[in-house]
Amino acid sequence: MKVILVCGPVGVGKTTYSIALAKEIDAIRFSIDPWMQTLFAKDMQSLDYAWILERVDRCHQQIWEVAEQILQLNGNVILDLGFTTQKHRDRFKELSKAVGVDAEIHYLQAAIAVRQQRVKQRNADKNPSLYSFEITDFMFDFMEGKFEPPTDSELINGRTLILDDVDLTTHAN
Repeated sequence: MKVILVCGPVGVGKTTYSIALAKEIDAIRFSIDPWMQTLFAKDMQSLDYAWILERVDRCHQQIWEVAEQILQLNGNVILDLGFTTQKHRDRFKELSKAVGVDAEIHYLQAAIAVRQQRVKQRNADKNPSLYSFEITDFMFDFMEGKFEPPTDSELINGRTLILDDVDLTTHAN
């Protein structure tokens, strides 16, 4: 039974990595982008960060409720929820610990130019398994300043992957 928290900045390949890893370890994967797109995109009037975060938190609560049921059945769970801040990661590590699982953090890194190119490609391709909404340059730049890399102590039970020149669909191991 595993809980894996996938984190990294915008465009690093969290969803692509999570899809490949879920296949490798027979896990149920939750990604925040389709939840937000399906549940709240039509209601969004502007890019109000506080409004968005409040709804992200609602999704996190519902996702965890389902994830907990999967763990009770001895299943594996991959959470591709952005985990932009240490506070968000700590919250899910505590929730995991409460059900007897030490969550692993998988921290993905890539150079900013690589990530910007990946976002442009994703926006152009609109692959339904990866694309929920367009990431604009404004959104990319805004979120760039929000991401808090995990500390060494957060990664004791996890891993760091540098994904500058990697085919993400085959690099989950």
